[in-house]
Amino acid sequence: MRNHEVTEPRALLDADGNLAEPGWSRSLVQKYDRKKIKAPKFRIKEWDYYLVLSRDFAGAFTISDDGYIGLQSVSLLRFKGEPWEHTETVLNFFPMGKLELPADSSSGITVYEDKRLQMKFTAGEGKRHITCHFERFCDDKPFDCDITLEQPPMDSMVIATPWNKKAHFYYNQKINCMRASGYMEYDGVRYEFDPSSDFGTLDWGRGVWTYDNTWHWGSGNCDIDGNAFGFNIGYGFGNTKAATENVLFWNGKVHKLDEVKFHIPESGYMDPWKFSSSDGRFEMDFIPVLDRAAKLDFKLLVSDQHQVFGKMSGTAVLDDGTEIKIRDVMCFAEKVHNRY
Repeated sequence: MRNHEVTEPRALLDADGNLAEPGWSRSLVQKYDRKKIKAPKFRIKEWDYYLVLSRDFAGAFTISDDGYIGLQSVSLLRFKGEPWEHTETVLNFFPMGKLELPADSSSGITVYEDKRLQMKFTAGEGKRHITCHFERFCDDKPFDCDITLEQPPMDSMVIATPWNKKAHFYYNQKINCMRASGYMEYDGVRYEFDPSSDFGTLDWGRGVWTYDNTWHWGSGNCDIDGNAFGFNIGYGFGNTKAATENVLFWNGKVHKLDEVKFHIPESGYMDPWKFSSSDGRFEMDFIPVLDRAAKLDFKLLVSDQHQVFGKMSGTAVLDDGTEIKIRDVMCFAEKVHNRY
């Protein structure tokens, strides 16, 4: 069982730029310091990604500095009626640290601004604030949002994973179950989030990756009679010998899982999926609603993404054996192949 938990505060990297202690933790107990990375600036990847999800719609927001390229993106998704999504991305060449993304997710400001896009993430005092104005987002019409995510004291999922290559590492935090309020607005329609049922998730990542990777990732949240439940599942992010990133969240506490397998049908991403686990604690059926697919091929830079949104049903088991049954919970699961 690969479940080594890091509990004592320490530096993330040793003198050679390798992970000092691979494993998982409930918070950022290992301290990230960009200056200690032993790799060229153009190989360092840093990003903050928020997904705010309702049963009928969602918004996704990314500010990233991936060394020789930056990708700042906003997605609006609708699931009710005929599913629809639009993602708009601003590319920056060779940012290499100029965006000055924070070294810790718990406080501070992550911001990107140009003439067309102004986006800001603010963290602190038990909440997170997302604001965005995107001119000419789609069909020459603007997108705006002002969203607040509540973050009381709570566990998160943090993973420190090496790659099988010197000075390469993946340091990542997932914060689930943040109740969402506020709005998004596009084309005369206002999308309001309800904190009794809607949640936001943060994917905060820093690291140096190898060139060619394929990963699977899934995440979801819901309210069960006033209790906040969520999950994070995934694999493909380096050498997971020390720990997986598979966890359940229940009322602010993390419950650790072992391996989870994505069973994606060969017939296509929009056919029903299944999920199974080596410890029998995450057994789910998944009915796709929308495939947010994107494919880029610039020879040296290749990306083939399928982020599939749909409804999850099944049983999850907490550390104490308590069974949590969910039905038709809107969430996502993805398979991504990148060469960059």
